[in-house]
Formats: sequence, structure tokens, C-alpha cells
Amino acid sequence: MDGVLIIDKPAGMTSHDVVARVRRITGEKAVGHLGTLDPMATGVLPLVLGRFTRLAQFYNDADKRYEGTIRFGWATDTYDAEGEPTGAPQEVEVTLEQLTQTAQCFVGKIEQMPPPFSAKKIAGVPAYRLARKGHEPALKAKQVEVKEFEITSCDGTRANFKSWVSSGTYLRSIAHDLGQNLGIGSHLAELRRTAVREFTIDEAHRLEDMEQEAAAGRLNDLCIHPRLVLPEFPAVTAPIETLARIRNGGAVNLPEFSKAALVRVFAGQRELLAIARRVAGTLFHPKIVLTGS
Repeated sequence: MDGVLIIDKPAGMTSHDVVARVRRITGEKAVGHLGTLDPMATGVLPLVLGRFTRLAQFYNDADKRYEGTIRFGWATDTYDAEGEPTGAPQEVEVTLEQLTQTAQCFVGKIEQMPPPFSAKKIAGVPAYRLARKGHEPALKAKQVEVKEFEITSCDGTRANFKSWVSSGTYLRSIAHDLGQNLGIGSHLAELRRTAVREFTIDEAHRLEDMEQEAAAGRLNDLCIHPRLVLPEFPAVTAPIETLARIRNGGAVNLPEFSKAALVRVFAGQRELLAIARRVAGTLFHPKIVLTGS
């Protein structure tokens, strides 16, 4: 099975758990995801199946959108609600005005320290493994871009937010650091991803629904239409006489796309044959081929 499926990941499952379950549902061994979600987080988890796993390389730097809740009064060692408190709870009463002003410190290109309990590797070992053993991981700050971080409501101890961030940004760190800037403890209480680049929560399916559709033989109906994948690359419908050549990795001339670096090549409306790279002039060579010969 070749395609892109958008899963609405439930809380309590790792991204790997979801991949394993989708493998069982679809019978497809080649399944990958386009960006890890923490177990407590829910929402958009795009999966690529079959030959479409070759598309993952184009999503390494995909922007993501989130909605969530920050709890004030204490910090945790994981920076989220699943961790252990790092101090006694405090009585707090934060205001929307305070939070709105402080939130602006996190907008733009910022240096961010990953959480101690994260998948960042130190000498080949994930930081969370060191943290679980009581060791303090020697993490380094990394530049990320927060395009939007808006506090949408506040009740004094909890604040809801929405955010648009670059790949590699930890919302847990923002939640933790927001409290540090205010001189109080805080942690991420809830997180829901609403988009990964072009893929949105409106296109997401529950795993239970997938199982029902698979039983009814309608699983392919849940896949994203190929024309909606990688919309930043121009799309061309290949002439019939060039299809065999493209499927075998041969170069073709595409005069109408002489200025494009990469194009999506289709056979008809639905079959995505290849992502082709411009070699010179109007000559394009398949960078990846997504169908058999």
C-alpha cells in the first residue's frame, strides 16, 4: 500500500506504537511517520506507507502548529504533566496581560535548550535514558524559530495557547521557560498538534476508524489525495509515451517547468510517479521514483 495517512494520535501512545498498529491494520511493512509526538500529546501524525516512505526526506524541516495548555505553580523534571515535580507547588495567580507580554520573548529565532527527558542524543545515547538513571544530560541549546506563540486565555493557574514553530522546537521547553521568566514554576499540561506543513487535523483519522475501513476494504479512501502532497512543488502530468522511461528512472524534458528545481510528476490525476530534479534547462531526472516499472 502506497500513500499518506493522517492519524489523530491518541494520548498515551508513542509515535512508534502508532506506526506498529498501522502496520498491523494495513499489512504494509514499510511505514514511517513525519515527526514524533510525545506520548501525552495528541493530534496530527502523518504516516507515509510503502514507496511513499521515500517522501519523508522532504519533511525533515516541516513547520508544525499546536494548541495546548500550560499549568502554573510547579515545574516538572520532564517539563510536562507526566514528570515529577521539582519543587513544592506554589499559589499563583497569573494574568493574561502578564502572559501575553512574556510570551513575546519566545517569538522569532531563539536559542532553546531541549528538555532533559528528550530524544536528543549525547555521545549516541538519548538524553532521556541518561536522565532516567539520574544523570544530568549535557545538552546544548539549539536555534529554533517560533513564528507564533499566542496566549489565547488564562484563568490564573492555567493558560491556553496556540503556536506555529519550526521543526525541532520543544513546546515543553517553552512552557517551562515561560514560568522561569515569570519567576514561578510551570509545565506543559496538554498538547495537541493541529498541522504538519500541509497536513491538518481536519484530514486526520482515528485508529479505530482505520480498522473499520480496513475491514470494509476501503482503507485507500482514507489516504490523502496525491495531488495534495508537497504542494510547494509544481505538478506535471507526464505524456503517456514518457511513463515507462520515468518509472525506470530515466530523464525527460519538461519545457513548461524550465525554472523549477523540483517537480511532482503524475500519470493521470492520482498516480504520483516521481519527484524529479532539474538537471539543466528543461531536462529533469527522477530524484525518487514512487511506482514500479
